[in-house]
Amino acid sequence: MARVAAAGGNARAGDRITELLERRVEVGDRFFGAEAERIAHLCLVLAQRFVRGGRLLAVGGSAQAWSDAHHIAVEFVHPMIVGQRALPALALARDDLALLAGEHDIVVSFEPLTIAGETFAPPTDDPFVAQELCETLYHVVWELVHVFFEHLGGSSAGAGASAFLYPFLEQPTASLGDVVEDVRRSVLMKSAEASALRAQTLEEGRDELVAAAADLRGSLAAGGTLLAFGNGGSATDAEDVVADFRDAYRALNLSADAAILTALANDIGPDVLFQRQVIAYGREGDMALALSTSGNSANVVAALAEARKRGLRTIALVGYDGGRVAHERLADHVVVSRSEHIPRIQEAQASAYHVLRELVGT
Repeated sequence: MARVAAAGGNARAGDRITELLERRVEVGDRFFGAEAERIAHLCLVLAQRFVRGGRLLAVGGSAQAWSDAHHIAVEFVHPMIVGQRALPALALARDDLALLAGEHDIVVSFEPLTIAGETFAPPTDDPFVAQELCETLYHVVWELVHVFFEHLGGSSAGAGASAFLYPFLEQPTASLGDVVEDVRRSVLMKSAEASALRAQTLEEGRDELVAAAADLRGSLAAGGTLLAFGNGGSATDAEDVVADFRDAYRALNLSADAAILTALANDIGPDVLFQRQVIAYGREGDMALALSTSGNSANVVAALAEARKRGLRTIALVGYDGGRVAHERLADHVVVSRSEHIPRIQEAQASAYHVLRELVGT
């Protein structure tokens, strides 16, 4: 009888995932279909600001908004696509704007997403869906702002060069209007790619997410703690995971404490960043959630091994082909976003952990 009840519960959770996916795809198609041209013009404006020496200043508010502020800053400063320029960006408190903002700086705020005075509000009252689409938008802006640099007088904005990524810019007769139109089409293409990867992640990972939610619900209900961790953009996603769970449960972001992270990295090495914290904070009955776009990060692998050794159940959200984490089954529940494009992976992973949060409930 218990087996039948569990099967029924799993079927309902699976149906819920289908509903949540359909909502994301439908709202995303409407949002980017309506906003593609405005986004393309925004990319041009941002490129012009960067050329004049401007910086991107991202301002947080809620815990979720701070995760986005940190995320957009790290993407611009530490480009994930070889050859793209490193552009100046900071996440800072609103009170610091008056002290630090310059004439050509670009202010970004969240809830709703506002970039250089342009506000974008996805047509949904679901805060998870809205946040995911805004993440896709600022990733797309980060990717496509680079298109304009070589066209703006051979600009030296940022560090590095990106002309080889966009060979059509070598055509001297191309007008800015033509480039804007190319970028508009690219926005639609990238939003379609994001929807497709969300679908693959949630559909292929359906059973893993349902089982992970059941494990996590039991752990948290018994007073356990969720330990989340990742590197770079994935660290900001861990920050978001913890913000989402802390409204009702115990959750800790192992990517958060700069003093701990820098002490471990300096004195021992980056491979132990999360492992040592699992030793310090993890207890049998807790759960660990790892985020990795590659599935191969040494410090993520070490932390998952330590968590398993200490009796923690584990969840991993990974990209590419799943890497070591998936192939060696280093976590109890593994969800793979099958792409080699890091922004799309992170967007799909945001959908996965938001769906996980909804399945766990309150």
